[in-house]
Amino acid sequence: MTITVFGLGFVGLTTSLGFAEYGHTVYGVEVDKERLAGIQQGKLPFLEEGLDEALTRHLNKRFFAISTEQLKDAIRESDCIYYCVGTPYGKDGQADLTYLFSAIDQTLAAKQDDRFRVLVVKSTIPPSTTQQKVIPYLTERGYEVGKTIGVGNNPEFLREGHCWEDFMHADRIVLGVSDPQSEAMLRKVYASVKEPVFCVSLNTGEFIKYLSNTLLATLISYSNEMSIVADQIGGINIAEAFRILHMDKRWGGATMASYVYPGCGYGGYCLPKDTNALYAVSKSAGFDPQILKNVIATNDQMPYFMAQRVIHAIGEDKNTRIGILGLSFKPGSDDVRDTPSAKIIRELIQAGYTHICGYDPVANKEFARRYDFDIDYKDSYEEILKDAQVFVITTAWQEFKDIHTRTDKTVVDCRYML
Repeated sequence: MTITVFGLGFVGLTTSLGFAEYGHTVYGVEVDKERLAGIQQGKLPFLEEGLDEALTRHLNKRFFAISTEQLKDAIRESDCIYYCVGTPYGKDGQADLTYLFSAIDQTLAAKQDDRFRVLVVKSTIPPSTTQQKVIPYLTERGYEVGKTIGVGNNPEFLREGHCWEDFMHADRIVLGVSDPQSEAMLRKVYASVKEPVFCVSLNTGEFIKYLSNTLLATLISYSNEMSIVADQIGGINIAEAFRILHMDKRWGGATMASYVYPGCGYGGYCLPKDTNALYAVSKSAGFDPQILKNVIATNDQMPYFMAQRVIHAIGEDKNTRIGILGLSFKPGSDDVRDTPSAKIIRELIQAGYTHICGYDPVANKEFARRYDFDIDYKDSYEEILKDAQVFVITTAWQEFKDIHTRTDKTVVDCRYML
């Protein structure tokens, strides 16, 4: 394939040379004349191990660094146009799309035939940007997306200093696509790679990038906030505490999916007790930790949000028989202390939905003993499937994973396990 890449910074130059390594012909467009001249002479504008050798290997063979004056010929030959331009954030935190739209304008001005091409945003842009801003921008200019032109996004997951390694040995490739023809063309771009390729919706593709970066930012800020808490309390060796934390087997060699995954809130004994206790002692010591405060607030809000999902699925019929699947706070345990299912049941009862039955493989008796709810406990999965009209999965027992093969009734999956 032939690909044009706008922008030859860390992402754009790595992408260009990576595609050349795949065997594609690539035109890299750079507006900075000094940077362009250096690249055309085989000089990297920044330090990146392995990228200098790739530039030597592909320059003027599969990779051609060009100015905007040479853009018309590049666009005429290209199947896909990639945008790796800056999207800085302004005072209000919103991404500035000026450079992106300028590059799109240059593309459209150079596109002088009706051949289908895919415009692919690799720059980091907030979720919904392609759908709500890029597509309308193209429509206003007379292009019918999905017929005369395609759009997509292909977020990058590159670490500065390791760009070439991360591109050539990616852990996953994400393609946000808008139509089948765009998907087919973007799959062809990555046809030679062995890494898993995920074709998702446009919004999902953009969101995955932000999931990655905001998680990293949150972990860093959480760690920094905890260091302040420790300082305020006093008598704590912060570096030693964190080094010992890193030895927790839940992190060392374990899958992050155990904790970095949405549900209906944490429960049980330890997490609610300890999170609230540390927040309280920090406040007493004179520091109000905002991350901890909001961790607690978010967890407190989750039962309400989940109950609203159930109510939305049911509608106004308060006589609907609701089946709660799972009563313990997590699978593999009969611990029902502070379990999210109890909080969701309470919200539903307060909203007037009183025809509720519940089933848990091991926790029925313990739940009934601890909570004074007027609900009907079922002795088996089969029994609750038969009796209830709507199901709410509140504990991720593997037993419930086949529910869509067992019934065609409505299921609200509060654990995102299906």
